[in-house]
Amino acid sequence: MPETSPFEIIAGNNAAGLVLLADHATNRLPAEYGGLGLPESAFARHIAYDIGVEALVRRLAARLGVPAVLSRFSRLLIDPNRGEDDPTLIMKISDGAIIPGNHPITPEEWENRLNRFHRPYHRAVSQTIADVSAATGTAPLVISIHSYTPAWKGVARPWHAAVLWDSDPRAVTPLIEALEVAGDIVVGDNEPYDGALRGDTMFRHCMETGLAHALIEVRQDLIGDDSGVAQWDARLGPILENLNTRPELHEIRRYPSRTGPYTF
Repeated sequence: MPETSPFEIIAGNNAAGLVLLADHATNRLPAEYGGLGLPESAFARHIAYDIGVEALVRRLAARLGVPAVLSRFSRLLIDPNRGEDDPTLIMKISDGAIIPGNHPITPEEWENRLNRFHRPYHRAVSQTIADVSAATGTAPLVISIHSYTPAWKGVARPWHAAVLWDSDPRAVTPLIEALEVAGDIVVGDNEPYDGALRGDTMFRHCMETGLAHALIEVRQDLIGDDSGVAQWDARLGPILENLNTRPELHEIRRYPSRTGPYTF
């Protein structure tokens, strides 16, 4: 894989029927963009990427032996977890940080970033899903991994992890139940965000196509080092392995989105 590739595909056993995604895996920027006018310290913050997610997804993919797709560019450049018509696709300001390299931005540069980064990543996701489906003859289960800050605007977030979703409960209900059964963590159900986001990765690749899916968020302070990543790999790995054995999660079923009618 070229160093400049906008995505990385981790090879796995396609016949397992499970695909892992990491939309915000890294804080990388191509050299020609410098730092988008931001100090280097900005790229250690959550505004640039989802802290801990790359390491966690790599461990889960290795544990489960399944393919994964990771973005290889910072969300500050363009956010792969947004639809192409979303006004927050290229952020001008994020959590108080003004991004000079994104404002002003020409229509030509907007399209350039879509063509170089956003669209190739989504083509890689589509192709990986298609490859897994071809290997199994059934619909794959898709799990996207993200992370969120321990506090927002000075208010602590009590959830250790969360599951975000739109209206397809097939993977979500048993996933939340499995996370809660140990009784040692607080699990958010569409907290601290609502998972119904029109045009995002789960909407585009799963809601519109009828694939069972879930977006798992883990609090960043819990996966900010190797020890935390190992603990959450050990927690999530068996849950996802068991989840993937449920036959109903490998069927095509379309649910009405809470965001409104589909466009296909």
